[in-house]
Amino acid sequence: MLKMRANRKLCFTVAVLVPMSFICFHVWNKSDKVVAVWNREAPEDVLDTNLLQPLEKYAGISLKWKDEVLELLPKNNCKCEAEKTLNIPFRQELLGKPYSRNFTAAMEPSRIDETHKRRELEYKNFKMRSYNPTDRIIIAEANSPLQYPVQGVEVRPLKTIIIPGLSLLVLEKKNNYEVSLSCTIGIFDVAAEVDSVTIIGAGEKQMTLSSSLLNNLNRQLQLISYTNTVFHPNTADTVQFQSAGHTGTFTIKVRHPVVPKLYDVGTSKSAYNISALVTIATKTFLRYDKLQDLIDSIRKFYPTVTIIIADDSEKPQKVEGPYIEQYLMPFGKGWFAGRNLAISQVSTKYVLWVDDDFIFCPRTKIEKLVDVLEKTSLDLVGGAVREITGYYTTYRQKISIIPGDKEGDCLKTHQGYHHVIEGFPNCVVADGVVNFFLARTDKILKVGFDPRLSRVAHLEFFIDGLGTLHVGSCDDVIVDHASKIHLPWSKTKTDKEYSKFRYPKSSSASNTQQELFYFKNRLKCMTGN
Repeated sequence: MLKMRANRKLCFTVAVLVPMSFICFHVWNKSDKVVAVWNREAPEDVLDTNLLQPLEKYAGISLKWKDEVLELLPKNNCKCEAEKTLNIPFRQELLGKPYSRNFTAAMEPSRIDETHKRRELEYKNFKMRSYNPTDRIIIAEANSPLQYPVQGVEVRPLKTIIIPGLSLLVLEKKNNYEVSLSCTIGIFDVAAEVDSVTIIGAGEKQMTLSSSLLNNLNRQLQLISYTNTVFHPNTADTVQFQSAGHTGTFTIKVRHPVVPKLYDVGTSKSAYNISALVTIATKTFLRYDKLQDLIDSIRKFYPTVTIIIADDSEKPQKVEGPYIEQYLMPFGKGWFAGRNLAISQVSTKYVLWVDDDFIFCPRTKIEKLVDVLEKTSLDLVGGAVREITGYYTTYRQKISIIPGDKEGDCLKTHQGYHHVIEGFPNCVVADGVVNFFLARTDKILKVGFDPRLSRVAHLEFFIDGLGTLHVGSCDDVIVDHASKIHLPWSKTKTDKEYSKFRYPKSSSASNTQQELFYFKNRLKCMTGN
């Protein structure tokens, strides 16, 4: 009798303390900060013709324009015309035939205007997402006495620009004023030659300008051109601007423009056309009964959304149905390899990742996750997974890399999040989330999934994406998790075979994880809770 009472007390204690501990932990890890993560307005990428216009105090200074330099400057009026070439024997066989293609020629005229509007709306969103504050031109006003741009100057590889903001501010009068410029992977020139200014080194890496008239010298500085001469798709040149013992240093970014990757979601009367915006991706192995339950549940709410399945079963079963794509893999190829395969076939703007034993319910509102990604700078937003016990998990993680020594850095993970998202009270910003998330297809492909992680992995993806992915989590979008409780006598042959692969007894999977952390991520240790 005493033993039974003791057991009852123990059960009661566990039943009370466990939920209370979860509540306390949630409170302790909760951030009261609410931060707006809306998209920023990006500047229009139009050539600033004002760079060639003189200030009022320089308006009377005469100059002579250099057409050969002006021709090199970007004009933002490109035309798709086939280049004229010399008519020489065998020219076409040796060099190919010049051609010009207009991409609207294949479109129906009635579709062009409407398609153009959709494209420009997507392009505007793309620019807001890809814009970085360091792209903005900032001029350091003369106080050294040099004035020069501190950031935001950019040139295409092997192209030419006018350097904005160069000036010399000298209060005391001198007989001669002199400045010099030097760089490493380009040359300087002038778009026009200003009267009474001496130029030495035009067309070279080092150029010196001098004049007895300060205004003339400053007018000439407004017309300095820079041409990149060493090809690299993404680098920078360091420019030194000097005068009378004073030195200013700034960088010129040398890079191709980011090519937009826009997704045409078509037209829809509803707020979001989920079938055009989202593809659902999953990876399966042996569990076709659970996979079918997942598909059936999806079809209750989203009958026309494409489902992509990566399958590495030894004897794959064909999964058929409208808007279903099944891709077969080598037997036992693995979890992350399957993720790579499935997501590589996505052609929509967003991909929703689900495990094959999830079940959609009325609270699995993809539209809510789409709304978050459309209205914020987030790249990925997770939901919540409800277990059969009724417990919800979001697996919110804060991840940080602590600088270390020659042995490597330290990885720290903590359960919790950074702040609440303004406008979305149920959503927060974190570094890692649960295995149920909606992501921008292009960003998730950029990070990828390491195929060497074959059976046990999840947080590794978010560690690889640290610094690349802006991650969020919303606990009001919920998917159910099929029961993991199996009585020993109720396990089927498939269940036993799945468990053998999913939970291997050997430590090889753990060793692989640790070796990848050590070598690939240059980490020496990991701590967390």
